[in-house]
Amino acid sequence: MDLRTSMLVLFFALLISTTKALDPCDSQSNGNDLSVIPIYSKCSPFKPPKIESWVNTIMDMASTNDPERVMYLSSLVAKKKTSSVPIGSGQRLFNINNYVVRAKLGSPGQLMYMVLDTSNDAAWVPCSGCAGCSNTMFTPNTSSSYTPLDCSKPQCSHLRGVSTSCVSGGPTDQCLFNQTYGGDSSFSATLVQDSLTLANDVVPNYAFGCINAVSGGSIPTQGLLGLGRGPLSLLSQSGSLYSGLFSYCLPSFKSYYFSGSLKLGPLGQPSKIRTTPLLNNPHRPSLYFVNLTGVSIGRVLVPIAPEFLAFNPNTGSGTVIDSGTVVTRFVQPAYEAIRDQFRKQVKGPFSNLGVFDTCFASTSEAEAPIVTFHFTGLDLKLPTENSLIHSSSGNLACLAMAAAPNNVNSVLNVIANYQQQNLRILFDVANSRVGIARELCN
Repeated sequence: MDLRTSMLVLFFALLISTTKALDPCDSQSNGNDLSVIPIYSKCSPFKPPKIESWVNTIMDMASTNDPERVMYLSSLVAKKKTSSVPIGSGQRLFNINNYVVRAKLGSPGQLMYMVLDTSNDAAWVPCSGCAGCSNTMFTPNTSSSYTPLDCSKPQCSHLRGVSTSCVSGGPTDQCLFNQTYGGDSSFSATLVQDSLTLANDVVPNYAFGCINAVSGGSIPTQGLLGLGRGPLSLLSQSGSLYSGLFSYCLPSFKSYYFSGSLKLGPLGQPSKIRTTPLLNNPHRPSLYFVNLTGVSIGRVLVPIAPEFLAFNPNTGSGTVIDSGTVVTRFVQPAYEAIRDQFRKQVKGPFSNLGVFDTCFASTSEAEAPIVTFHFTGLDLKLPTENSLIHSSSGNLACLAMAAAPNNVNSVLNVIANYQQQNLRILFDVANSRVGIARELCN
């Protein structure tokens, strides 16, 4: 090979290497830091429906899917018995859980893009042979560490709130469960365990639902990873590996080419971060309740009756931080008070756009006041991009919040992922606290 040919080969090798290095989707998660990927971004394997813009996607999810999510969360806190493996109301519920992480199941590991959900505990994935599932499924037969769990195992007893049964005939009595959701949708699954790999960490003997059949609808294409606080959650099953601590930074929906991060365990967490106490609801201990004491619009503290914000473990009322709801929801009286004060400080007229009822000419956006959430020990001033959303044409700006559905007796306020974007949200279960700090997640 002559010198000129050698130089050309070297040039193209460097070009390919540089191109890969500049490709954000080619980057690998390291240590305890995993990429968090918007489900319809360039880095995601999932194909979104044809849409005009990301704004229309948010409008659709907030108008159509968010009410189901909030109703689902409200139904959880209203239950008298703890359900460690709750399943939501159908396909649309899970589509709004629009952030996924790369995980591997089995030995050797099989790559799955699993929905990140802070309001669920157990992980579950479609398994080979599943009737009605997607083409991407976990194949237990190729994993040397796969084991079905029998009914005598404690993990099976943690499946409270669902219909369980045992099947004999093999070396063990397999723990089966069925879950109905969305009225006419359901799935059946076997509780199993296998190795879960997240970046460079391996969680051995991880218990999860191996879905056998789906009817009346569909589920997250490649499954769900539960980051709640219950006994089957990742935090509980990983033991001392993560010390009951994780944080995430969610990228903006507009960041088509970028991903955020999920940090598991104390390593690499922000050293200086303001925190608020994490509250415990015994009827639904998996949810991340915080004490929201008030909301300010500009310099005005909105007059909201205390009962619409107060945490009450007996009724389930209060405020939760949730990764699966798109826009923040307040119970109707609280939202109306916030909306009315916002309108007082912005030049109208106002119009509706989807679920948003406070839209105004974007030329008046400079007048829009800062929205501040007051938590115990922590004030969160929302950046404008977290409090306003624009129409696809750009001529309207809307207050990116809404009232909880009026067709349920909702007592729950939900701080949603649109308001969490480009913030580091720290969940320190071991020390019962939630931290929030500004961070560019993209």
